Amino acid sequence: MVTLAVNRSRPGLRVKICGLTQPEHVDAAVGAGAAYLGFVFFPKSPRHVSAAAARALALEAPVGVAKVGLLVDATDDDIAAILTQVPLDMLQLHGHESPERVAEVRTRFGLPVMKAVGVAVEADLERLPAYEAVADQILVDAKAPKDAVLPGGNGLAFDWRLIAGRNWAKPWMLAGGLTPGNVAEAVRLTGARQVDVSSGVESAPGVKDGAKIRAFVTAARA
Repeated sequence: MVTLAVNRSRPGLRVKICGLTQPEHVDAAVGAGAAYLGFVFFPKSPRHVSAAAARALALEAPVGVAKVGLLVDATDDDIAAILTQVPLDMLQLHGHESPERVAEVRTRFGLPVMKAVGVAVEADLERLPAYEAVADQILVDAKAPKDAVLPGGNGLAFDWRLIAGRNWAKPWMLAGGLTPGNVAEAVRLTGARQVDVSSGVESAPGVKDGAKIRAFVTAARA
């Protein structure tokens, strides 16, 4: 197993900047103190990058910052093709993968796996234990609308009070509609020790903003 990044934000808090596509934004995320960099391998996303582009971006980042590949219902062949080119430290499964599929991917590829679970109502939380049992981390995200093209990165938040005071045995990360303006409140309400942002630090869909990245990490530290 790969040792993940040492926390570069405030003690106890890790920040993931997802959907990076340009070297200057990788530099901004690393410079701001992000612990994780996310690369999206989903063609329908405005944040999609090819394996070749992701390789170049990943090699820009220093050792100690975790490189995460976001995959949506990917086949073994899809994953293997990416891993032959991109030095990833973790796989993020963001589709309809079953707990059995999560365990299968983890075993086959020997990398830590984070599974995203969409939440809109309290009943959605009932799905988490099955995934927690097989994944290395859980991403608690806002549930995408039924007609959404993207499983995440839609700029939507869920009611954070649904998970206030909850604890899971595995590390977990809060996502969904986070911005520089609300991340501090989200951390306060949920007790999250890891947060993930994508659209909340963009000037347009798929276009990261260096100033917003820095403001997000600063706000999360607060």
